[in-house]
Amino acid sequence: MNFDQRSKEYREYIERYLSDFYARFHDEPQKLLFDAMEYSLLAGGKRLRPIFAFDFCRMCGGDWKAAAPFAAAVEMIHTYSLIHDDLPCMDNDDFRRGRPTNHKVYGEGMAVLAGDALLTDAFMSVASAKLPNPSDMSTAVALLAECAGSLGMVGGQVLDIRSEERELSEDEVLAIQSRKTGGLIRAACCLGAIAGGATEAQFDAAARFAASLGLAFQIRDDMLDIIGTQEEMGKGVGTDSAKNTFVRLYGLDKCEELVNRYTKHAIDALDVFEDTQYMIALAKSLTDRRV
Repeated sequence: MNFDQRSKEYREYIERYLSDFYARFHDEPQKLLFDAMEYSLLAGGKRLRPIFAFDFCRMCGGDWKAAAPFAAAVEMIHTYSLIHDDLPCMDNDDFRRGRPTNHKVYGEGMAVLAGDALLTDAFMSVASAKLPNPSDMSTAVALLAECAGSLGMVGGQVLDIRSEERELSEDEVLAIQSRKTGGLIRAACCLGAIAGGATEAQFDAAARFAASLGLAFQIRDDMLDIIGTQEEMGKGVGTDSAKNTFVRLYGLDKCEELVNRYTKHAIDALDVFEDTQYMIALAKSLTDRRV
């Protein structure tokens, strides 16, 4: 199976899984809430985090479909973060993935609640996972909470908001992005490894891969805010020009060099696995992406 075929299979599977997850609730009286949640959750996107979960499960020797509850949970949390990031009290964005943002369609109150529900439902999804080692469930739940919460993504968002008051050092920018973007990538990779029955060495390798690739991914994102177009990105561009981004810190040429360097570090971390061809291709694809 080539890169495109495997990517398509992973994406189609998570799309069906997410759709089926909420289809059973369509007769509930709070249907408007589910409409708002699905508006953002089923809006497509790269589905990069579920793909990480699926393929790390596969590389650890597991049936990759066993990682679906974890993959769905991470995507739910990612989607909630986007809904909240777009709110007027945060980034105040009008478009996401080429469509009006959630609060523009459903109102600010419902958008907040849709995000709240997605975050909470993520743990309902995690609880349904069937693991090779059932005792790993507590590790998985704690890992997801850590990566998504005050020590991870939310903590990074707080640092990002406070950074608007002054220019940051290199260490401070890294502290933000390793939590804000890196947190959920780490969760996806490590949860996939848990679903696949990873050894300690494989779990550690998944975490090291995530740390490096998370930085490469965020630096490329910062670059695309400058060099991308609204048509390519499906959202406004140039909105981060006054923020403490990697582009502001290093400039575009240095950022290009860093994307390549961190991608190489990520690939080097995969040495403990056998069949890494797909994950290497995925990591390299981040270097040249335009969306």
